[in-house]
Amino acid sequence: MRRTDRVRILTLLAPPIAALLVAGPFSPRPASAQTVTRPPAAAQGLPSEMPARLEPVTGSFDYVKRDVMIPMRDGVKLHTVIVVPKRAKGAPILLTRTPYNATALTSHAQSAHLGPILHGYDNAADVIVEGGYIRVVQDVRGKYGSEGDYVMNRPLRGPQNPTSVDHATDTYDTIDWLVKNVPESNGKVGILGISYDGFLTLMALVDPHPALKVAVPMNPMVDGWIGDDWFHNGAFRQQNMPYMYNQVGTRSGEAVWWTSHFDDYDMYMQAGSAGELGRRRGLEQIGFWRKLLEHPNYDAFWRDQAMDRILAARPLTVPVMLVHGLWDQEDIYGDIAVYKAIEPKDAANDKVFLVMGPWNHGQQILDGSSLGALKFNSDTGLTFRQEILRPFLDQYLKDGAPRADIAPVMAFETGVNTWRRLQAWPSGCASGCTIEAQPLYLAPGLRLGFTEPKAGGAAFEEYVSDPAKPVPFRARPIQPVGYDGGLTWPQWLVDDQREASGRPDVVSFVSEVLAAPVKISGQPVANLVASTSGTDADWVVKVIDVYPDEVAGQPGMGGYQLMVSADIFRGRYRESFETAKPVASGMPLPYRFALPTANHVFLPGHRIMVQIQSSWFPLYDRNPQTFVPSIFWAKPEDFRKAVQRIYHAPGQASFVELPVVVRQ
Repeated sequence: MRRTDRVRILTLLAPPIAALLVAGPFSPRPASAQTVTRPPAAAQGLPSEMPARLEPVTGSFDYVKRDVMIPMRDGVKLHTVIVVPKRAKGAPILLTRTPYNATALTSHAQSAHLGPILHGYDNAADVIVEGGYIRVVQDVRGKYGSEGDYVMNRPLRGPQNPTSVDHATDTYDTIDWLVKNVPESNGKVGILGISYDGFLTLMALVDPHPALKVAVPMNPMVDGWIGDDWFHNGAFRQQNMPYMYNQVGTRSGEAVWWTSHFDDYDMYMQAGSAGELGRRRGLEQIGFWRKLLEHPNYDAFWRDQAMDRILAARPLTVPVMLVHGLWDQEDIYGDIAVYKAIEPKDAANDKVFLVMGPWNHGQQILDGSSLGALKFNSDTGLTFRQEILRPFLDQYLKDGAPRADIAPVMAFETGVNTWRRLQAWPSGCASGCTIEAQPLYLAPGLRLGFTEPKAGGAAFEEYVSDPAKPVPFRARPIQPVGYDGGLTWPQWLVDDQREASGRPDVVSFVSEVLAAPVKISGQPVANLVASTSGTDADWVVKVIDVYPDEVAGQPGMGGYQLMVSADIFRGRYRESFETAKPVASGMPLPYRFALPTANHVFLPGHRIMVQIQSSWFPLYDRNPQTFVPSIFWAKPEDFRKAVQRIYHAPGQASFVELPVVVRQ
């Protein structure tokens, strides 16, 4: 608020006196002798020391940064940051489109050097700098500096998007402008990005611009209902509610979700249901949240947006490298699904490439020497960037560059910690082996083995699932989702599972100590025969590598229970993802669902474990275990204990189908 100056005016009123008075120091003077005190002249203000416009002197910088607004076909302009290395000539362009602030992604440091300003998300800075690439980062429509309306994962033009524009058209228009208006470029463009930016990279492949020569989607969001950010097999990933609030609440991210409990477990429990927590936090103001509430099942809203389905119906014209993290805690489903969808189109086996590393979400552009308690004996992230990503990009984007010495599949094999060069996925080795789907049976006495249980033993294992005491998905107190401030969210998939195996509402089947290695390459498939005393149930299945009781040189790994592959399935979708139905109470029913991809060796001296439970909280919302039309709005009285049975009798055998690599 501006402060108002005040001027005091003094007026001396002279009384009519007839005689002169002897004037003392404080005596009034005659009217004729009185003077009027005038206001002082206005003081001259100090001139501002701030220039009307500051022009940075950047002559010593090793790059030139340009901020431009690129027009799209509907007239909307998108804010784009172009970073050109000094003296660049005939250089290729590396493009990333993002909802996460293009200015911030190209300003990680206040530096005269290109490396520091790009060192961080979403830049493989060493590849960009050493390769001499022109770096372009663009805000998607409706976010940060770009015009237009923001829609979460804006669908393609069609049933879910009645407008004339989508991310495919925006990418096309952007590339068209860049190759015509960046004189330092050679007219070749590559696009890459992680997570949401990986989804946007896939969108560029729908109707690609002729100048788009290569695409590298890393950990992309592909199908938000089947197995990526919003649901897994129908179970809602409620810990992403803060992300929705922050991301969609405002254009520039000013709205921030607030904490109310130190332990996320307590916050979600107190609210009761995800829908009620959203109501209390005002989340229904946000359009995407309202869409989630309206579409809890796998209907056309989700199917029409699934990128694997979309790309399966499009020609394959641009070389693609899909980058997958074996412990991706956010988007562990999508890139493998896209690989399955488009690899059959690659008749010459030279356009679709897959890289799998021992990484969490996006770790491939960071230090990849370790993840949580696991150590990999080398910096796997550096290997990826220098020996795989850079030569791959160079081949397609640089004039005269040599062909990259990269196999169609570059897969890191965990357990033995080595890279494998493969011709396809799944494939256990370069030659001389096959993959056999071998049932790993759950057996009486909580045993686990490759031999089917015989008659005469107990028919099932039993536990009580109580929604009032759901199984934590990691040791409490549970931190919120995040990457800064000491948060360990990126590591939870490699947490020691002993915390769960000691609970009475988790059953753990364990093999004998292995005398020989068991290698799996591909997706394990859970085949449960299970019953519940309720009318709905969740089933969580984990395949675990149990380390020896003591590990020389790594005492903390003694007895460690490492999740190799795990996921959740919501029972109401046993018959159909499109239509939720009550589960027949007390009846043994089959449940079959795929777990995430693994490329792992269970070493001699280790054991294999399968854990089963009925909640994974608060990452996933609680199943009330009473069928209700929408679990988002389950009432307190709907949440009831249930007796869960896992069967392992002949004719009712439960097993996990392992993709075992067998040498010929």
